[in-house]
Amino acid sequence: MSTAEHPNTQTAPAGLPPNVITLPQTAQLEALYTIIRDKNTPRGEFIFYSDRIIRLLVEEGLNHLPVIPKTVETPTGATYEGVAFEGRICGVSILRAGEAMEAGLRDVCRSVRLGKILIQRDEETGLPKLYYAKLPEDVASRYVLLLDPMLATGGSAIKAVEVLKEHKVPEERIIFLNLISCPEGIRKFCETFPKCQLITGWIDKGLNEKRYIIPGLGDFGERRYTI
Repeated sequence: MSTAEHPNTQTAPAGLPPNVITLPQTAQLEALYTIIRDKNTPRGEFIFYSDRIIRLLVEEGLNHLPVIPKTVETPTGATYEGVAFEGRICGVSILRAGEAMEAGLRDVCRSVRLGKILIQRDEETGLPKLYYAKLPEDVASRYVLLLDPMLATGGSAIKAVEVLKEHKVPEERIIFLNLISCPEGIRKFCETFPKCQLITGWIDKGLNEKRYIIPGLGDFGERRYTI
């Protein structure tokens, strides 16, 4: 059976690569982002509202997985011509902030397999360096949802995809999900991996001289995990 077509719900914003997808920019979504951007938002509310956005991102990621036709019989005895996902998925989080997105994935996909990648900046070279990777043994045969809340320079995300490709994951089977991104990181990531899909909740103005996303929301991991 041939793969069924599933059209994108959002097209790439003007001036950005065609493999970039954004969540529908509704007033509700902007309200959620306003809450988590506010430096005075308590940690509990930051977690609650960022989790709502993460759930939307995961749902959108699933929208872009390939499907195949499937016929089922309903309790009325009738048949229904539907679809089923073509392959299995797994989630891979970029530590530590990416772990915050795992619960949202579990809420949507029961018993989903998870992997973790730890990447930190090498103090001598200034480049991202792999420190730890634990992936499902059959990761090469799965579609991978790569999880990291923030896309700034793109260094960590690019290194994570390199690790996945070293484990034989095809580039076109990787979907990168993040809450906030910036044009610099998007372009660098998409130029490096044009076959990957990038799904982002919001595209901010850019990076400042310290390479922080502006307006951003600060350090996502610190705000989520520090009491």
